[in-house]
Amino acid sequence: VSEPNLRLPQFFSKVYLDDQPIACYDSHTRRVEPLVSWMEKMEKEDPKQGKEGNEMLLATEQVFRHELKSGGGGAWGENVVLLNSLSGLHTWQAILGCELKEDGSKGSFLHYGYDGMDFISFDKETLRWVTAQPQAEKVKEKWEDDPGWSQRNKIYLETCIEQLQSYLSYSKEVLQRIEPPVGQVTQKVVSDTIETLICQAYGFYPKEIWATWMRDGEVCQYETLHRNVAPNSDGTYYVWLSIEIDPKERDRFWCHLEHEGLQDPLVLAWKEEPDEKLQDQGR
Repeated sequence: VSEPNLRLPQFFSKVYLDDQPIACYDSHTRRVEPLVSWMEKMEKEDPKQGKEGNEMLLATEQVFRHELKSGGGGAWGENVVLLNSLSGLHTWQAILGCELKEDGSKGSFLHYGYDGMDFISFDKETLRWVTAQPQAEKVKEKWEDDPGWSQRNKIYLETCIEQLQSYLSYSKEVLQRIEPPVGQVTQKVVSDTIETLICQAYGFYPKEIWATWMRDGEVCQYETLHRNVAPNSDGTYYVWLSIEIDPKERDRFWCHLEHEGLQDPLVLAWKEEPDEKLQDQGR
């Protein structure tokens, strides 16, 4: 961010393996903090990895500070005025990394954003920069006038695969585990004629799961509202899906879950708790 803030680090970075956060770094601590146990193990068994990761993020922080400066001829520098007034808070972001696909093919990416908008990205095969905003044209010209800058980015993206493979060797046990989902159904009254049934599945790994609401054994494809499968802090996943029904037909609806960790599908229905029955009788 362009201005220091007591609560918000001026520079922040988070490292992901697939969609799971594994490490973070910020300008307050100035060191890489492991977020999973196998990263801690890797740092102990291979201190060089941890040292190199810390040095890389320290260098990245310095590059970002240089790019966001309003003067001094930084790679970003004089061009920031083209985007916004220099007063106020602005953000300069990047997402970069690499991927190793099941067929053995490899890929990499580097995209920059300014104030939350896609701004400019790097094509390592051509060493060219691709703009996403008209204001990025000046930055493109400046960066392409510096072949060394493009070459350094290309080298990083090519060595990124080595780092990924090192991570995979330490995380193999975690990535190969199977955890079945735990499920439950809750209910929310909308009106006298409508209620919402919510099916939650959590604590499962791997990510792939088939979850749906069924009415009389038929899939309610269009009536079901899905939320995307999302990661938990412990490396497992959760998902929830809801459906609006007539309370009189409640017994006809079931939540159906299929996952690699289940021998048989998990089929769930809403059950009224004893205290809820007593409250109904009291009314």
